[in-house]
Order: sequence, then structure tokens, then C-alpha cells
Amino acid sequence: MVKHQPLQVYEPQLCLSCLTGIYGCRWKRYQRSHDDTTKWELVWFLILCSTFSLLFLWLYFWVEVQNDYDDFNWFLYNRTGSWSDWSIPVLIATAASFTYIAFLLVLALCHIAVGQQLNLHWLHKIGVTATLITTLIALVSVEQLWKEEWDILLISFQATGPFLHMGAVAAATILAWLVAGQFARAEKTMFQAILLITYLGILVSLYLVPLTITSPCLMEKKNLGPRPTIFGHRGAPMLAPENTLMSFQKAVELKVSGLQSDVQISHDGIPFLMHDRTLRRTTNVGKVFPHRTGEASSMFNWTDLQSLNAGEWFIKDDPFWTVSSLSEMDYTQVGNQSICSLSEMLQLAIDHNKSVIFSLWRPPPEHPFFENWINVTLETILQSGIRQELIMWTSEMDRAMVQQIAPGFRQISEVKENIRELLRKGIFTLNLRYNQIKAEEIREFSTLNFSINLFTVNEPWLYSVLWCSGVQSVTSNAPQILDKVPYPIWLMPPDEYYWIWIILDLISFIIVIGIFVLQNYHIIRYRLGNIRSYNPEQIMLSAAVHRSSRDVNVMKEKLIFSEINNGVGSAEEVSLCSENGYDGYSNEVVTPIDSHSRKIRVN
Repeated sequence: MVKHQPLQVYEPQLCLSCLTGIYGCRWKRYQRSHDDTTKWELVWFLILCSTFSLLFLWLYFWVEVQNDYDDFNWFLYNRTGSWSDWSIPVLIATAASFTYIAFLLVLALCHIAVGQQLNLHWLHKIGVTATLITTLIALVSVEQLWKEEWDILLISFQATGPFLHMGAVAAATILAWLVAGQFARAEKTMFQAILLITYLGILVSLYLVPLTITSPCLMEKKNLGPRPTIFGHRGAPMLAPENTLMSFQKAVELKVSGLQSDVQISHDGIPFLMHDRTLRRTTNVGKVFPHRTGEASSMFNWTDLQSLNAGEWFIKDDPFWTVSSLSEMDYTQVGNQSICSLSEMLQLAIDHNKSVIFSLWRPPPEHPFFENWINVTLETILQSGIRQELIMWTSEMDRAMVQQIAPGFRQISEVKENIRELLRKGIFTLNLRYNQIKAEEIREFSTLNFSINLFTVNEPWLYSVLWCSGVQSVTSNAPQILDKVPYPIWLMPPDEYYWIWIILDLISFIIVIGIFVLQNYHIIRYRLGNIRSYNPEQIMLSAAVHRSSRDVNVMKEKLIFSEINNGVGSAEEVSLCSENGYDGYSNEVVTPIDSHSRKIRVN
């Protein structure tokens, strides 16, 4: 009776199975391969890298544009006619997509690191393609419909540039391990040269990036100006419905330096506070006057306006995701808010000695006060008894008349005009969107005793950058957040940053050189003339990890004949080495059952 014994068993490699299984659904040992990746799969790897890069750009953009989420929702409202907060769903979808693509890219790099053939599964290919197309559509849509928002990227680099540089250098240093491994395995000198030149070109470029980084926060602490004062944009709209008396009271409680609002004229000549052209978004006009939802706000008389509720929409829509944080008392008060008149807001400003800045809206041509709306607003302000120096007047229409009647008003321009023209008009204050003026221009205006107010600033990082730039005041939806920023998020002397830059680059360069030496140690020794014969352990290890099946067979033959001819060992030992190191199909480790079951070659 013949008794059969297995010649060898395979030790399971769970990590490798998961790696190739998740990426390409190659869960079995015989499905894996060390052959060169096909050109088609290389194309898919490049597509994966491109998708990752574009998605990273989109994610970074969407995180930084958080300052303008309210503007984004307002933008969609103007085109769809219904209010909904799309900013958070977009952020969640972007983060989920980025996590998925980043995970696939890590798996692909791990394949390269262990010498496995890339073979992206078709389901992942569909996912990558869908993500790439969606990201491109999103980027093109922003370019076509919200182009000015790209400016926030350039501004954000002033806050994040130094840290993005450090992260990029660290990532490039880590990738040196993969690049050095590919360099060591490559058989063609041309490929090695291209790979090395490309990597070093990217690395050197990253080392020199700080030469292009400019940030107002790279300055000496002694040169930092006073903290910018804060104007409540329509009050404190994250804590109460915008342009309501409760909203302005909340802003006053936060000790803002002033209040900002939008002024319209009712059909019977009463100035009231309302940002929208219609009442549909911020009141219950659809319930009280269902046939007048599309009518201009200023075409309602004051009695009708007072009958509307201006707080229920805030609880229903929760525009800033803050309703859940309201106290029971505030929740009840929000639900009972009504439209606020200009006189009520001025009285609040008088009581607390707060400055007031207006955005004035001219009524439609058919409005009875179409011609003299400025006079009506001006008369209401003067009758309130507020000190004139607390009023910041922005309207260009009839500015000369306003200066003559109320010479104490602070005249403000919402257009960045020539300095001489501003001086001719007696204007020493600019009220601009934060992306309409550069840090250099802010410093230039400041030296001429101009005051700069920028809107709408909600994020601490943006507030910090503008503080370092020398801005005197900002208008914000989030005074409760900016009130907790007593100092710029970061401030660094230029010399200190340059030393960090140089030390970081030197450390990175040393690590990269060390990785290349370590990965190419045997090649370096061989080319220096220290290796003159084949080392069985070296060759089989290299073959098991880095070579295709055909290359392994050739190297086995070299090993056998080299060792026999040189008298290093017997053919039996060589055969045992071959059996113990590699099975010819994969890099699974194989273990003999016992010495009697081994094959013996006869000399």
C-alpha cells in the first residue's frame, strides 16, 4: 500500500488576501500575481490618482467655503424659490466620497509596495468614474455660477499655506519608500532615470514652495494691530430670526460695536427692516396673504406687515442648525417675533450707544415713495434722536444732500474707488466684501487714515487673517463665535517660519536619502564591486517579493548552476532552498512537512 504525504503546506496570509480581495476581488492565492501591471490597469491607477486630487481640491474648497454657506443657500433659494440648507449634505457626500477614493488609493499603493499586480475590480471602476464625473460637474458649476467664491481659496492659503506645505513635504517623504522600491526593482535604466528625476523634481518643488507663500500672519507680534470690532449682520441671525428685534438684542448682549440691517419703505411710508424683496422666506405671508406671496415687501402697508409672524420660519427651517441649542424661553420668544421697524432698532442702538450701518433698498417704480425714499429714511433717523456720528451712511444716491442735512453722518463707500475720488466725496470708510480688497491695499488705506469694514466674516480663521491684515471692523453672522477669538489663531515671526522651513526640508531630504540607500543596498554593494557571486538567500527573497513567475524560474536556474559550479553547496541543498523559498506561483510562504518528503536531485 502506497502512503502519500504532502510535500508542503501554505501558511495563510490574511493581510495580503484582504489587500488584493478588497481592491480587485482576488481573495485566493492562485488569483494573485507578481507579473507587471497591464497598461490598462496603469491607466486606471492614473484615473484614481486624478480623482483623488480633484476630490481633495473640492473637499478643501467646501470646508473653507463654510464661511459662506448662508450665501450658498441664498443663491439656491433665488433660483429654486424654496429655502433648504444644502451645504451640510454636500459636505457629508464630499467627505464620504473622499474617504472611499483615498481608501482605494492606499490599497493601490500597498499593492505596489508588496509587488502585487494591480487589478481594480469593475465595481470600483464604476465608483471611481461616477465620483470623477460628479466632482468635475461640481467644479464646473462653481466656475459658471459662483465664480467669485474661488477667491476664498487664495485667501485661505494665507491661513493654511504653511501647514499645507508641511503636510505635503511629509507625504512626499513617505512616498519615498515606494519610489525607492520601484527604483530598486526596475530593470531598465531609462525607467529608473525617469522615475528618479520626476520624484526629485516634485520633491525640490515642494521644498521651494515657501518662497511663494505670503501671509499677513507671518509678522512680528509687536506689529499686530488692535482687534477688529464686530457688527452684527442683521443682528445675531444664528441665535434669533434675522432683522428682528430679538436678533438685535442678542447682538447687543454679545457686546458688538454696531448693528447692520437692510431698510425698505412700506407702502404707507414706514421704514422697516427686511433683506428679501419678498416676504415669502422670513414670514408667514403665504398663510396670511396667500395671493400676495410674490409681491414686493415694500408694497405692503405697515399694518399688514405687523400682522405677519417673522419667527416661525426660523424654527421650521433652522437655517444655521442652532434651534436645538435655544433655551425654552428663547424658543418661545423666537416663535412670537414680528417685523421690526427702523425706529425700534434705532432706539435699541441709542439705549446701548451702538453704531448703525444700513443697506438701503429702493422701492419699485409704482411705489408712492419711489422718488423721495431717501428723504423718508433720513427723516426717520433724525427724528429718532440718535447721535449722528453713530450712523454709517452707505447709499450713493443723494449723498451730497444727506451730507448737507446730516453732516455728522459717517459717509461710507461700498465701492473701492480711487483714493482721490473718495477724499473728494469726504469718505474715509470702506464697506466691502472680504474678497474685494487685498492685504496690501488694506495697509495702504490704513496709512491714509481710512477705516475698512469687511463682510460677511463668520469663521475664526478668516477673522484672524483679516486681523493680521489690519482691518478695523467686520460684519458677521456669528458674533457669538468671533467673540471667543481673543487673538489670531496663529501668528509667527518670518524668521521663525524660515527656520522651520529649512529644518523640515533638511530632515525630509536626509530621510529620503536614507530610504533610497536602504532600499537599494544590495544594488549599491554589487555596483561597488563587493558582490561577485550569487547569494541564494538574496536572490530567492528578491524573487519571492519582486519578480514575475518567469523571472523567478530563470533566477532559480542561475542559482542552481552557479552554486554547483562554484562548489558552494550540493545540488540537494540548492533544491531545498528553492523549495523552501518560493513555490513558483505566488509569494505565499511554504513549509516542508518533514525532511524525508523532500525531492533530491542527483549530481
